[in-house]
Amino acid sequence: MSSRKLNGSGKKLSSLDYEHPFFKWWVLISVMIGTFMAVLDMTIVSVGLPKMMATFGVGVDKIEWVLTGYLLIFAVVLPSSGWIADHFGYKKTYFLGLLLFTIGSLLCSLSWDENILILFRFIQGAGAGFVVPVGMAIVTEEFPPEKLGIALGFWGIAAAASVSLGPLVGGYLIDKFSWHTIFDINVPIGVIGLVAVWIIQREHKTKISHKFDIVGFISMASALASLLLALSEGNSAWNTGGWTSTFILSCFGISAFSFIIFFVAEVNVKHPIVELSLFKNFNFGMTNFIMFIFGIAFFGNAFLLPIYLQNSLGYTALQAGLVFLPVGITQAVISPIAGKLTDRINAKLPAMFGIVMLALSLYLMSFFSLQTEHGQIMLPLYIRGFALGFIFIPLSAIALIDIPKAKLAQATGLFNTTRQIGGSLGIALLGTLLTRRVIFHTQAFAQYVDPSSPVYHNTLTGLKYFALHSLGSTPFKALIQAKVLISENIVNQAFVQGINDDFFIGAVLTIALIIPLFFLKTRKKTNKRNDELTN
Repeated sequence: MSSRKLNGSGKKLSSLDYEHPFFKWWVLISVMIGTFMAVLDMTIVSVGLPKMMATFGVGVDKIEWVLTGYLLIFAVVLPSSGWIADHFGYKKTYFLGLLLFTIGSLLCSLSWDENILILFRFIQGAGAGFVVPVGMAIVTEEFPPEKLGIALGFWGIAAAASVSLGPLVGGYLIDKFSWHTIFDINVPIGVIGLVAVWIIQREHKTKISHKFDIVGFISMASALASLLLALSEGNSAWNTGGWTSTFILSCFGISAFSFIIFFVAEVNVKHPIVELSLFKNFNFGMTNFIMFIFGIAFFGNAFLLPIYLQNSLGYTALQAGLVFLPVGITQAVISPIAGKLTDRINAKLPAMFGIVMLALSLYLMSFFSLQTEHGQIMLPLYIRGFALGFIFIPLSAIALIDIPKAKLAQATGLFNTTRQIGGSLGIALLGTLLTRRVIFHTQAFAQYVDPSSPVYHNTLTGLKYFALHSLGSTPFKALIQAKVLISENIVNQAFVQGINDDFFIGAVLTIALIIPLFFLKTRKKTNKRNDELTN
């Protein structure tokens, strides 16, 4: 690649400009803006879900698609980002992704019902699907292997900042204005990011040219969309047939058929959209499996906490957002430390430590109740922020350590795809499980409510007198209100217990990742990748 290229404004930069020790750090900053935006929209929306549920009059099974739809299209677009970046250039592809994301944010703010909002979230997710993997590939391209760990560590700060500022800013905007403004805030940041990319970044482009794998792309999109639709709609109120309904079975059938077409196409086509041969690299294949299960366990549970805080404990959106502030700060502080450790010691050690801590945080969350105090909520969140800082950077470094430069864009896209697919499946699976467990616990708790028992009679009498004297109700109305309060308490208890079940399953899945982590192979970075970079 020539050292003299045209920058975004058309002015030629000398080789001294590109070789300046600070140039790569300016590139990193420009990439961090886009990463901040993409991750921000996963976290800022989470605190707005209860308000959207109330505004649109829908339940968890419907509103979860505001997150699932974003993650789904994110996962579908990710693999194609490598082909587009290789053919049109990393800078152009990154710019296109950020532009799509910014336009999608503006459209989301104009949504008038939940279906239109979900549709516009697809546009946002498509943009993010270009921004995250191509941004990571740009950082990997600009930094030498011995500095890659610390660079990825600082790149992780953008994600960490989004974890903190997303819920906080989102909560403030929702309380003071409306949920629409959580999308409006993305627009000015997106414009700043576009300007930064246009001015700072230089173009990277491979010389390889081949056709786009349209069969692989369509079959993958069809397989994932139909699978997620089946998993998320199995227990929906409209689906009276349940898991054996014609619609659900048809979705599973389409998904299975599409997956077969996808795998056959990817094995036989000369240039597949998903280069399955990358999984022959043991580290890459194993880390992708780890990130897939991580996505199910972590992202599948992440959207439940704001709903629990606001709907069960009565937190405002801002109060719920403030809860997440220490998580991102802790992750931002830990990420560069984890990056330095990754450059100096066996990368499996910080990753293993992070996984154990994350499992512990999810386990502690499985004991939440309607009386949980603020301190009991914050402790597992502190641990979560600490854990996330130690997970992503080491696993990314291990996954990419033996990947040739020519395949970095494809590899980084695929690495992020597996995590996003895991997250989409996690939201669908754990959302469905939540519905089933709430029904189970409601029936279980109702069995203990014996109208003939002295405890029930005393409780009913106390609530009846409360309604008589505090609400000014008539005796008959007070009795009805007392029974309604008992029924509501049973439903609320069942909902919290259902969330706790999801958290516990997440903890079990997370701690199980220790097993495949043991088998990862690490070595010093004086390998063929280093030789390639010096040639």
